[in-house]
Amino acid sequence: MKNVNEEDIKNALREVRYPGFSRDILSFGLVRAIDATDGVARLQLAVTTADPTVPAKLKADIETEVGKVAGVNRVEVEIAVTKPRTPPAPGAAQATGEGRIADVRFAVAVASGKGGVGKSTFAVNLACAFEALLRRRGKPGAVGLMDCDIYGPSVPLMIGISGRPSVDEENLIQPLENFGIKAMSMGFLIDEDAPVVWRGPMIMKTIQQFAQNVRWGKLEILVIDLPPGTGDAQLSLVQTIPLDGAVIVTTPQAAAVNVTRRGATMFGKVNVPLLGVAENMSYLLDPATGKKNMIFGEGGGERAARDLETAFLGQIPLDPEIRAGGDSGVPVTVGDPDGFAAQAFARMAETIWQTLEKKVE
Repeated sequence: MKNVNEEDIKNALREVRYPGFSRDILSFGLVRAIDATDGVARLQLAVTTADPTVPAKLKADIETEVGKVAGVNRVEVEIAVTKPRTPPAPGAAQATGEGRIADVRFAVAVASGKGGVGKSTFAVNLACAFEALLRRRGKPGAVGLMDCDIYGPSVPLMIGISGRPSVDEENLIQPLENFGIKAMSMGFLIDEDAPVVWRGPMIMKTIQQFAQNVRWGKLEILVIDLPPGTGDAQLSLVQTIPLDGAVIVTTPQAAAVNVTRRGATMFGKVNVPLLGVAENMSYLLDPATGKKNMIFGEGGGERAARDLETAFLGQIPLDPEIRAGGDSGVPVTVGDPDGFAAQAFARMAETIWQTLEKKVE
């Protein structure tokens, strides 16, 4: 009988995708033990899910792929399932429950199915729009911004913050602040040109640190900027922080919308409600005539929202001032709050806030 090589089993497991994600279960760190003796491959996994179909699907896929390995006559799969921490019941959003960040009322993720849609720019301006909204209501400094784009952190540049955060006497990291926004990002912790070459477990640990070891203080809302796609950071986040909802950012063209729909379904699989779809870079406004030039097509955001059965939050124009604000570290919602683009962000912030408050009425 041919001896079974453990590396061959690992290679087979790399062909097994976690349902709804593009990454394999090995890179997610879900495989806890592998043993191959006398032609029997025994595997132990640990997953966090409330979907009863996920363990069954994983078991079937593992049996299929590992069963193809030369020398394997039987596959035994043991999966330990932990239910995810879910958001508190209506009326209890201010509770500190298990996994919830103390004193943070709402936690909202900003996500996209693909890169290049301006998601981080959107997240920064949305956070600033929330801060202006809450300041008008007598709650200044009640917004936090967590940059979970570990590989490509751009929030520090866009919100005009540099330097290293300090650690207080209780060994908690103090977030850096600008424009009334408390921010935390990997960009504060590494040199500007240093690459982040990490696997899944390190990403999960970093996100856990951002959630549990940062002194956020009392916040009405924490905006969480996710990297594009469905990978380690997204899964780590939903396993670590009970989210009150997710905002999906897309652009009008069909290619972006198709990927957006696929990416957004991930939140449904982990019981995170969608708060709506925002269409970024929707049109270029001619200041002389007021005409909207639909450079990237038209109606993509509305189609995505309809397909996902969620709200369409509106359109953000392709405005050079938005780009300039991100490059200079003064978001357009701060630098030109009465401008056309800033007002679009303000309307979205108001809509999202009303939706969140209805959840706790």
